[in-house]
Amino acid sequence: MTKLLSEKFYTAMKKLEPRYPTKKALILPALHQAQEEYGWLPKEVLGEVAEYIGVHSAQIREVASFYTMYNLNPVGKNHLKICTNVACCLRGADELMNFAEKKLGIKCGETTADGMFSLTEEECLGACTTAPAMMANDDYIEELDVNKLNQYIEKMKASK
Repeated sequence: MTKLLSEKFYTAMKKLEPRYPTKKALILPALHQAQEEYGWLPKEVLGEVAEYIGVHSAQIREVASFYTMYNLNPVGKNHLKICTNVACCLRGADELMNFAEKKLGIKCGETTADGMFSLTEEECLGACTTAPAMMANDDYIEELDVNKLNQYIEKMKASK
């Protein structure tokens, strides 16, 4: 089998191994490292992670599909995840989602044609007291409103 993951992946895993009680405990860090390389987790990459960990690939897919932080499909360079849980919806998440869809010209769950933006809904970002919230790539943005969202999108567009 041809290796898809880089030497950087394997070096990082070897450094982490002594910090964990078993190799199986490396599943989450391994998925993070693999996604950092690819931007998402293709089926073949999940298989390679499974082989490295020493488990069936279905176990790796189960973990990756459970957590929303892992992308099982390609996403844009800028991935906007708007929280749509109760607290965020009560404070305007629906309006934010509608604005983002119009601004980006895509629907929730889609990626712009140029690959710059993906827009998804997030079940909960754990920011109920500072709702509404969004993740833009790895950044948490709280107390979001349409003006703030517009500024973030414009800033991301400018940083091509």
